[in-house]
Amino acid sequence: MSDMTTSPSSPAAIEAVFGDGDLRDVTLRPAQTMRGEWRRFSTFLRRPELPGETAPTGAAARGMGRMIALDLIIMGALIAILMTLVAFGVELPDNLNARLDLTPGTIALIVIAAPVLEELVFRSWLSGKPGYLLAFAILLASAGVAAIQGVSKTGQEAQLGVGLSILGGLVLALIALIALRKRPAMRWFAALFPMFFWLSAGGFALFHLLNYTAGALWALLPLLLPQFILGTIAAYNRVNYGLWTAMVTHAAHNGFAISLALLAIAAGTES
Repeated sequence: MSDMTTSPSSPAAIEAVFGDGDLRDVTLRPAQTMRGEWRRFSTFLRRPELPGETAPTGAAARGMGRMIALDLIIMGALIAILMTLVAFGVELPDNLNARLDLTPGTIALIVIAAPVLEELVFRSWLSGKPGYLLAFAILLASAGVAAIQGVSKTGQEAQLGVGLSILGGLVLALIALIALRKRPAMRWFAALFPMFFWLSAGGFALFHLLNYTAGALWALLPLLLPQFILGTIAAYNRVNYGLWTAMVTHAAHNGFAISLALLAIAAGTES
């Protein structure tokens, strides 16, 4: 007869899967070169694992810089391919970003505000820590309450309801982060991390379908490749180097795109 003390239903086994604890044994050592960083990223993509802690600030900054370089190289290659297709007469779907008036306010929105907000939504919770998971759940709930307030009420009453819902959510989320800041990642989250990693990258890419007003899905999906690649790189940076590195990576990506758009506008004006 088998020993029933080894049953998965024992408290120790349940804690091993659903509890929290030290995951430092899967923390990756900082790469020494850019090529080494990219090789480590390739290994990470083949088998995403949640590190137990992020790298120190100096190592994080170096790793982030190497990954930003990789993102910009890939984005430059993809843009070159699109330009070649356009030169051969391929008509691309209409992108709402192409219609934006690039004022200083718009540029700040794209390069600063959007990266911060989108990283909070799509990657802040990827650490698997209780504080971030609870804060994310609170923000989702407050957004839902704000939406209900906006639909069910009108005028100043609606504005007040939306404002209070968002403010209340932000305050509660901040309290959750502070109260649970020392708690390590949940083990059940670490076990399911590969799924969460790809959901984050895929959801981030699909979110950018909102940039297009029309077009068949099969034609739009290839155009989301830059966002998907950015999603994997930002997620890699987030779990290995910290949330701030994901935000800076995202900002550099958007800043590069805006710079190219401004250069195109300047070239068109001169001609």
